[in-house]
Amino acid sequence: MAAAGDGGESHCRDALREAFGDSSGSDSDTSAGVSLGAGRGHWRWEPVAGVRGLWLCAAFLSADEQARLLSAIQREGWFVDANNQAMRFGDLPSWAVELSALIREAICVGDASVGLDAEVTNEDEDACPLPSDLLWREPFFDQMIANRYKPGEGICAHVDLMRFDDGIAIVSLESACVMHFSQAEPTRGSAASDILKQGDVESTKVPVLLKPGSLVLMSGDARYLWKHEINRKPGRQLWDGRELEQHRRTSVTLRKLLPSTD
Repeated sequence: MAAAGDGGESHCRDALREAFGDSSGSDSDTSAGVSLGAGRGHWRWEPVAGVRGLWLCAAFLSADEQARLLSAIQREGWFVDANNQAMRFGDLPSWAVELSALIREAICVGDASVGLDAEVTNEDEDACPLPSDLLWREPFFDQMIANRYKPGEGICAHVDLMRFDDGIAIVSLESACVMHFSQAEPTRGSAASDILKQGDVESTKVPVLLKPGSLVLMSGDARYLWKHEINRKPGRQLWDGRELEQHRRTSVTLRKLLPSTD
């Protein structure tokens, strides 16, 4: 893992800039028919306080990019006859491959200093939204889930299956929502552990606002020790003291399969 101060992340940024440039104009952008990447050089990353390994890029995709991505998903013809989920393993659709490359670029080129305090900045593994060993694995992602949720539909609290590697990305489209994180296995002696012992589970939940076009990354503790959920029932989607208006929501989750042990 490259330390923040040893030039590892600088090398990462230089490599991506050399490969992609600082503008959105590249042949690879249009070949998949999605033309993503207009936000290059403008990505801002924020670590989510209280959940180690959880990072948010609130403006990952522009409105136009979101529309193009939704059109590409729609052209797949997955969401018909009440079906609201599609999974792909191995070879992903071209637009998902491009999306994966854009996520990698955003990690390297984006500004990860927003919201970092001195303590976090000095922790090597927290200085970048994804550790370098995960960032440069090949393939970056080889499993994808596309979900479409009606108003009121969400996901139960869970930790992703152990068949998947560390480092999970979720891109949100259409309706905004609040995703809650709750500690699955509190570290003994930690503040969260003490709270759980008191039975006050609700107070340990950490809310994260997922706007349309946002990207959230989970690695380390956030991936293995924290459950995530989206409760879109009436009265549960609250942010800054007001209830969010719920519409149809589409999400794309990208993961990496672990090698088979068979």
